[in-house]
Amino acid sequence: MICYGPAVLDLADELVDTYADVFSAPPWNEDEETIRQFAGRLQADTRRHGFRAALAQSEVGIDGFATGWVTPAVFPRDRAYPQVAAQLGADRVRGLLTGALEIDELAVRPHARGRGTGRALLTEMTADAPDRKAWLLTSRLATDTVATYRRLGWHEVAALPGTETGVIVFLSPDHPDR
Repeated sequence: MICYGPAVLDLADELVDTYADVFSAPPWNEDEETIRQFAGRLQADTRRHGFRAALAQSEVGIDGFATGWVTPAVFPRDRAYPQVAAQLGADRVRGLLTGALEIDELAVRPHARGRGTGRALLTEMTADAPDRKAWLLTSRLATDTVATYRRLGWHEVAALPGTETGVIVFLSPDHPDR
């Protein structure tokens, strides 16, 4: 199920609970403050151009979710964007990422892993990506997550020589410039 814009806020408490369940565990180890910050970011993120959220639900509630939006032409300078810009360079950021669907969060609860939940969420999120372009990033330390994206056909964008940061940028399987 896809929700657009602020409509997803009707499920904010469940999304925060799912986020906490997923990201308080290793390798993320996020604390209560970081989880609280996600709740605040979600409010603001729903106002971003092209915001959408995909939800995987079962009889027990939300099993997983993904959020994303269209990356603006003026590449942001907050969050992890400076790391992305440093390792890709302005030309590749402009050509590969701006105007593309940016997957910001993907969270699948432990009990729903290994069942295609993450794949289904990413497929639903990217189904109508602008010009088939979508991207995401993850921590280099999240080796299981990195392996999952690779297994799902996402393509790592190599860092420019000497610019590797703590994040890895992936392009979607359908991204025309992968």
